[in-house]
Amino acid sequence: MSDAAILTIGHSTHRVETFVALLRKHGITAVADVRSTPFSRFTPQFNRGQIEQSLSESGIKYVFLGKELGARSEDAACYEDGRVHYARLAASGAFTNGIDRLRKGASTERIAVMCAEAEPLDCHRTVLVARVLTDLDVPVDHVHGDGWIEPHDAAMERLMARFGLAEPDLFRTRGERMDEALRRQEERIAYVDETLRAERADLP
Repeated sequence: MSDAAILTIGHSTHRVETFVALLRKHGITAVADVRSTPFSRFTPQFNRGQIEQSLSESGIKYVFLGKELGARSEDAACYEDGRVHYARLAASGAFTNGIDRLRKGASTERIAVMCAEAEPLDCHRTVLVARVLTDLDVPVDHVHGDGWIEPHDAAMERLMARFGLAEPDLFRTRGERMDEALRRQEERIAYVDETLRAERADLP
């Protein structure tokens, strides 16, 4: 399969008009919503029903993939000590199906994977979804709130810099340093189910 580039974007606190303008600026024709819970009392304009209607009125397609590619898995096997384990989630059947749908859709649409966070590095759309896509040789770019497009490799350089891992290391390859940076960021942002954590703590 020859894969077209897939973009990612965070809706943040944008006005819908601003968000749609960002999508149009980059020729995006379809939005794949990867929020597990597509509702917010702080940004109701991006509640699932509302944003789907707004995008439809703007001629942009919408698909909800939160069940497949969301960060809050309903599968207990994807958790470790109450925290979502990204490698387990990525290996799940639902996640694989979601990735396949993105790749298939990208053959006919200019797709943006949408989540909530403005900063790509603080979101699973980058640390998990984009990582899996790039491992499959699918090009990924990230749209920032000001319209700037950041290639995924550049985003990974920024992530490594956050943890002091950007400089060449005599004993570790760039890939190994990137893996460590991704692991550290996963520890920071991965969803924690306190109920599962409590149940785990109660086990003998």
